[in-house]
Amino acid sequence: MEEKKKLDISQIIGFALIGAVLVWYTMTQKDKAPVKEEAQIENVVNVPENNNEITVVTDSLANAQAVKKYGEFAYAVANGTKENGTTTLENEVLKLVIANKGGQIVEAQLKNYTTYNQAPLFLIKDANASFNINFGTFENKIINTKDLIFSPSTNKNGKNQVASFKLKTANNNYLEYRYELKPNDYMLDFSVRSVGLENVINSNNKINLEWDLTAKRQEKSIKYENQMTALHYEKEDGKFDDLSVGSKDDEIEENVDWIGYKQHFFSTILTTNTPFEKAELTSESLVNDVLVDTIATKKFSTVAPLKLANGALAYNMSFYIGPNIHEQLASYDKGIENVMNLGWGIFGWINKVVFIPIFNLLSEFISNYGLVIILMTLVVRLLMSPLVYKSYVSSAKMKVLKPEMDAINAKFPGKDNQMKRQSEIMALQRKSGVNMMAGCIPALLQMPVFFALFRFFPSEIKLRQQPFLWADDLASYDSVFEWSTNIPLLSSFYGNHFSLFPVLASVAIFFYMRMNQGQQMSMQQPAQEGMPDMQKMMKMMMYFSPLMMLFFFNNYASGLSLYYFISNLLTLTIMFVIKNYVIDEEKILAKIHENRKKPKKQSKFKQRLDDAMKQAQAQQAVQQKKKKK
Repeated sequence: MEEKKKLDISQIIGFALIGAVLVWYTMTQKDKAPVKEEAQIENVVNVPENNNEITVVTDSLANAQAVKKYGEFAYAVANGTKENGTTTLENEVLKLVIANKGGQIVEAQLKNYTTYNQAPLFLIKDANASFNINFGTFENKIINTKDLIFSPSTNKNGKNQVASFKLKTANNNYLEYRYELKPNDYMLDFSVRSVGLENVINSNNKINLEWDLTAKRQEKSIKYENQMTALHYEKEDGKFDDLSVGSKDDEIEENVDWIGYKQHFFSTILTTNTPFEKAELTSESLVNDVLVDTIATKKFSTVAPLKLANGALAYNMSFYIGPNIHEQLASYDKGIENVMNLGWGIFGWINKVVFIPIFNLLSEFISNYGLVIILMTLVVRLLMSPLVYKSYVSSAKMKVLKPEMDAINAKFPGKDNQMKRQSEIMALQRKSGVNMMAGCIPALLQMPVFFALFRFFPSEIKLRQQPFLWADDLASYDSVFEWSTNIPLLSSFYGNHFSLFPVLASVAIFFYMRMNQGQQMSMQQPAQEGMPDMQKMMKMMMYFSPLMMLFFFNNYASGLSLYYFISNLLTLTIMFVIKNYVIDEEKILAKIHENRKKPKKQSKFKQRLDDAMKQAQAQQAVQQKKKKK
């Protein structure tokens, strides 16, 4: 009985243990089932987020698309470079935006200048410029860098900002554009070089640099601005030239050092230390009607072949993007100051040596540029007053001799005595100490000054947007009245506005010519038979010249008209003082009588002239005898 009781207890404990195991097993299986299901869901969700796997898929797709679009130069895009990305270089005066696409400048702002309507002034913006290198590859593909994506990077070279743009085929194989901008400078260092592309660039094909720019309107007078906008260049021998400012012109030049796209007061100039062996240059005017709202003046284009050196490109260049200031352009010692048309020969020399220094000196002390022009005019007229004096003295001498010259004309009348009459008059002038050319020489000496100033005022950027009296811009026309109606012929030549300064200048030059010609006519000899009537011609010029100035200067810089107005007023005043208070005709006559008493030494030139006159008289006498027979 006791043993049975023990067995029952053992069974009970065994069943309890078995039950506990079953319960544990059941609970364990229930826990495992949800865990397994949850893990499966997590794997499904996380597959797209597997970084390694998705990167491989995406990179493969990007590589395929990039290679299809850019060929062997797809490296930058395939490695994440943005096609529309840009890099900015900026100093105190210049702001440049350079695009990844093409590695070229897409914006160039001159920070210290504005357009005629006070908008920020951009020489490059809105795709008006393009810089491209065109070449062929060994895979028989034609590459245009302007269509490809460059990898950008920036760094510093001292205080200079540097931007490097590399068009890569591999990490260490590339075509590089390198830009370096200095502080407070408009000159941008620029270099082109290739590294490791000897098996890519096919040297058997042409490698061309292509540089285009459409000059946008910056000034008030589109007609005047277009006349002053041109393509300039300098060849290796130091000679510089420009294309015509007309409708279209093109040239092919050799050994070109620099090419400048001049836009009146501003220029974009490309220079190279390795001269272009040949450059195809084109300029085309885009202004068809000055009365139509025109946004561009000219389209410029350059195509220049590049050479490989040891299978690589290596060109050190520079871009000047800035204002046309002579002393600043000259400071680079590249000859680019010749982009400014200050006149050829002696005219340009006078501007560089005389007028620019005088103008700069006066403008340092006087802020009103209208007053600067007036003071500069005063200085020029005072310096030239001795020439005016000599011209008037010569005229006075001729006036004193006029009675004797009239007597000679009466003694030898008619066409047959023309040579004898002229010989006697010359002898009288020589005996009296009067040089018949003395009155012409001072006038001729003043002509270079006139033409030099004609080039100086349209080129002086300091006058730009400077007001004076009713003129709001001394570098452009002044306008006191405008109209919108297009008047045939008149609108083409005169414009659709009325400028007051040209009117004042025309009135002043009329009275100057009237006073001057009155002096000349008082000593003028009667018109000889077969010879033009000089008195009639002088009268015509007295009315024609002011009229031409009135029409021509209506669209010109008001600063130039202001100068001529003040200059003619001062000349009239100087002439009036000389005539009425300096020159004494009685003293001149007495001087002439004294000269006649002195022995005269005849120069070799005058001797040859006399011999020629005598020979002509002898031939004339022979012809007269033949006629009588």
